[in-house]
Amino acid sequence: MHATDFLADKKPFPDVTLVAMFGPERHFRSEILQKIPGASGDAAELSLTRLAGESADFKTVMTDLRTVSMFSDRRIVLIDEADEFVKANRAALEKYVAQPPRGSLLILDVKNWRKTEKLYKLVEQHGLNLECGELTGAALHKWMQKCAKDTYGKTLDKECATLICTLAGEGLTMLQQEIAKLASLVGDAETITRDDVTRVVGGWRTETTWAMLDAVRDGHPGRALENLEKLLKAGESPQKVLGGVVFVFRKFADATERARQGTPLREALGAAGVFPQAVSNGEAYLKRLGFEKASRILTLLVEADTEMKGGSKTDPGILLERLFVRLAG
Repeated sequence: MHATDFLADKKPFPDVTLVAMFGPERHFRSEILQKIPGASGDAAELSLTRLAGESADFKTVMTDLRTVSMFSDRRIVLIDEADEFVKANRAALEKYVAQPPRGSLLILDVKNWRKTEKLYKLVEQHGLNLECGELTGAALHKWMQKCAKDTYGKTLDKECATLICTLAGEGLTMLQQEIAKLASLVGDAETITRDDVTRVVGGWRTETTWAMLDAVRDGHPGRALENLEKLLKAGESPQKVLGGVVFVFRKFADATERARQGTPLREALGAAGVFPQAVSNGEAYLKRLGFEKASRILTLLVEADTEMKGGSKTDPGILLERLFVRLAG
């Protein structure tokens, strides 16, 4: 199962003999250990032995697992970066899973863990395979919203979650830190707003980014290019700037398509996710562009993304400048 499902399950930790944590997302490892009795906190001092995979010896590991503790009901051995250990002792581990010592738990922290292997299938039968896969898109936003609600009692809507990712990246540890800062900022308020995100997550760069995008929307490309120059000189990557552009202008593209299908423009803007305070300016923008140019917004965004990912040898800063002028109409 995925780590998020395991962590969301309120049932007590099952009586298993082996847990395999695998996948690229390191953030889940510590949360998994916190849920396993004796694997974290003060209790770990009495029950947990932690070994490095490159130097762990199978015989020593088995001795540790079979050692009865006077202070704990369970012996736990955690092997970090255990890929080499698994590779060298696969057959022995298969026997261990089928006939383990009573009251013991072996935890393997591995990068590669193939579902087609016999060991994986045995652990699936007798233990826990916990996939620590990276979260993206809707799954990532859902995780952020759940984190905000369960940990801090705050409501975080999808658009604000998306904005945090645009500003801070998609590393779970970083995102959790940003949510913690936001929860502290809003105090007794139940909801985290876009303005909260803008002030806390991005600082002056975010303020400059919003001013830049508003200038594009309002038909002032010269002002937008001045702010772009500030951001690039401060070290902001063109790819990150483009992420902000896409975050804002894809909503205008979506609203245009909804309007084409008969939805009133203001209603279409709201349904596309444009923040309420920006609907009037967004309506003026699309009316100024006209339907033909507005229908090309998504195409312009896709072209810029493709070119910036290697489809063009043109300097990324120039690609952004050209995009701004085209979006401004």
